[in-house]
Amino acid sequence: VLALNAGQFSSGGAWGWVVREGVERQSPGRGPLAPAVVIDRDGTVRIVPADSIASERASGRVAEAFQSYPALLDGDGVVPEPIRTDGMGVDLQHRDSRLAIGELRDGRILIALTRFEGLGGILDNLPFGLTTPEMAAVMGALGARRAVLLDGGISSQMLVRAGDETHAWRGIRYV
Repeated sequence: VLALNAGQFSSGGAWGWVVREGVERQSPGRGPLAPAVVIDRDGTVRIVPADSIASERASGRVAEAFQSYPALLDGDGVVPEPIRTDGMGVDLQHRDSRLAIGELRDGRILIALTRFEGLGGILDNLPFGLTTPEMAAVMGALGARRAVLLDGGISSQMLVRAGDETHAWRGIRYV
């Protein structure tokens, strides 16, 4: 079992496309760097580019989905230009705890959560860490061909449960 704080949010709740148990709960958001994480009815997990969300909606295969931004890597492992160039709508300087999901070339899914230890444990849960371009570099170095940031900062957290073992990396904000 995996639990994590998924896509981005606004003051009204989740931002972008949300599908739960095969039912679309919220329409897609708009933006070139806003892919969706899709779980098909057969359990396959994929990261779908923003320009392919419409065809996914029509396919009838989607069991679960959420949208997030920004995309860190396109399908060829290339960092999109707005993640490499200042002034294109993405803050490239802000440092924060980061949570990202990536799709490896063999189809496996990779999840990375960055945390920094220091100052006697003070930095463990504080929003201090990588920039968005640095997180793109991490995901590429780990072998992702496609990747997207999930909600980060004080909300970045993850729980993994395998049988009787539970491992949790909690954030300051409970979600």
